[in-house]
Amino acid sequence: MNLEHFSADTMRITKQLLVRRWAVSTLLAILVFAVLAASDLRLEALSGFGTAELQRFSTAQQYNAAFMVWPSVYAVRAGFNWGLDYLLMPLYAASFFYSAIIAREAFAPAGSRFHRIITMLAAVPVAGAMLDMFENALQLFMMLSGATDGLARIALTVSSAKLMAIMLGVVMLVGAVLAQVQERQKKRLKSP
Repeated sequence: MNLEHFSADTMRITKQLLVRRWAVSTLLAILVFAVLAASDLRLEALSGFGTAELQRFSTAQQYNAAFMVWPSVYAVRAGFNWGLDYLLMPLYAASFFYSAIIAREAFAPAGSRFHRIITMLAAVPVAGAMLDMFENALQLFMMLSGATDGLARIALTVSSAKLMAIMLGVVMLVGAVLAQVQERQKKRLKSP
């Protein structure tokens, strides 16, 4: 491919395709999240600790308490949850990214500062998914090599940043849903 002939026009997708990708990634993310939540609640009921609970841990002692219980009976269940979380990450990142683009196109005039800000913020949930990957890898490392208070604090910091990115993604998702509702209302008003 000759890069001289490559233009921004080749990277454009139709609004219909954008909305379809948003809907599919959002529905899949919700489905995987529901399975993960149910599995994690079951792990917590059986062992006293769920993988999602690790996000709030700030000391090696807290991690070690969970890691003492899991290897004996629940290692496969905890590993399944971590693996499923890795499947969830690209799904929610895509959903939130598409949500930001849909919300931007509906509510921010092209060329405005608000339009540019939303464009930049669309990358935040993607960064959040990368932080989620790092957080899970760090937790697995602590389980296999031993937890320290320093690593626990790093994991808590990464987890907090990830949660902020996800919260921004949820705001963008709500914006995209509102944009779709608004568009359907306009179509209803136009049709006789």
